[in-house]
Amino acid sequence: MTDTRAGSVAEPEVGSYFVANYPPFSTWTAEAVAREALPALGSAPAGVPSKTPLGLYLHIPFCRKRCHFCYFRVYTNKNAAEVEQYLDLLAREWDLLRRQPALAGRSIDFVYFGGGTPSFLSTQQLSSLVDRLTAETPWTSAEEITFECEPGTINEPKLDQIRRLGVTRLSLGVENFDDDILELNGRAHRSPEIARSFAYARSIGFPQINIDLIAGMLGETDDKWRQSVERTLALEPDSVTIYQMELPYNTTITADILKGSGQFNEHVAPWETRRRWVREAFEALEGAGYSIGSAYTAVRNPDRTKFVYRDRLWQGADLAALGVASFGHVNGVHVQNLDTWETYGAAINRGELPLGRAYRPSSDERLIRETILQLKKGAIRPGYFGVKFGVDIRERFADAWASIREDGYLAEFSADRVALTREGLLRVDMLLHRFFLEQHRGVRYT
Repeated sequence: MTDTRAGSVAEPEVGSYFVANYPPFSTWTAEAVAREALPALGSAPAGVPSKTPLGLYLHIPFCRKRCHFCYFRVYTNKNAAEVEQYLDLLAREWDLLRRQPALAGRSIDFVYFGGGTPSFLSTQQLSSLVDRLTAETPWTSAEEITFECEPGTINEPKLDQIRRLGVTRLSLGVENFDDDILELNGRAHRSPEIARSFAYARSIGFPQINIDLIAGMLGETDDKWRQSVERTLALEPDSVTIYQMELPYNTTITADILKGSGQFNEHVAPWETRRRWVREAFEALEGAGYSIGSAYTAVRNPDRTKFVYRDRLWQGADLAALGVASFGHVNGVHVQNLDTWETYGAAINRGELPLGRAYRPSSDERLIRETILQLKKGAIRPGYFGVKFGVDIRERFADAWASIREDGYLAEFSADRVALTREGLLRVDMLLHRFFLEQHRGVRYT
């Protein structure tokens, strides 16, 4: 395998971004908060108790550094007092939210600490936050509690505390094992911290340890990518998540490319190369006994290792989302919190839910959402959609399936199973737009 580096930026392919929801976020509006979101929160769900699983997402927006490819709402300049203030806001937001009729009395099925960098918080801050959040709504029945970590922010006492908090899946944001690549991309950690944090996490018995990798980081080469995959395999994580690096408008790299300064653009690999690197990683993982569970994941033991957060959301679960700019879904309505530090905090200080925009999808839009999200697993069961929506997805989306078949990405099309080829799975986010309603094609996604 040659050590080749991409020499120029290829034209971006249409749809080569991660599809996280439907309809597109750009269709959600501030007007729908009063019209749709607040009435939905103020109404008890159908069935008592609700049969719809409820998850809790906590956005911890702090990082030691902002990665050059990052497009999330994160802060690197907040002092200790501001961090404490934010954690107090999270707890107060939960007090406001959990009393809403749509959520009152419901148990928490899964919890996700995302970021930013949840492990940025100190041991004391984590303990205090969880104590406040669980005082009246315990998580003891949660099937999965996931916690994202940046390897350089964790030590043995903090890992001990995270495990005592009941975390079942520790997700290490490794991204790459090469120190030069980590440096070039603005990552705060280095490879020795990866080995140290993983070894201790394994020693104290987390049920699932996940390693995140990104294919196509600045400076990536064939040899360096192969070495990252080999070092991942040597650790034997329970699961591996691999993303193809995307560059939305609000990243440092994109800004550099648009300015034409040349600092980063010569290091960006084209999509074809990124897909090839993921394909090679999947092949290596399968050769080591892993099973491919989605366009982004591989697991060592599918019977024991699950992604409850992902699977519940892709099947329409409710999600109470706390924190600035966080996304949730309650009682049939999509919601997003206010997306700036100032407006989010001001709303809670007024005793108001900090909702910024919302959208109530139609039954057909809910069908599309579940179809495209579950297709990311590579195969779906038409019978599931027939029972839940009363629709044969083979007929409803006949044009989309025909185009996917014509392009050679459809491996199976039967009453029991519809499946993509491996090449189709590697570009699934590009294919999903074929299922969109006409008015949602070509619109800005976010």
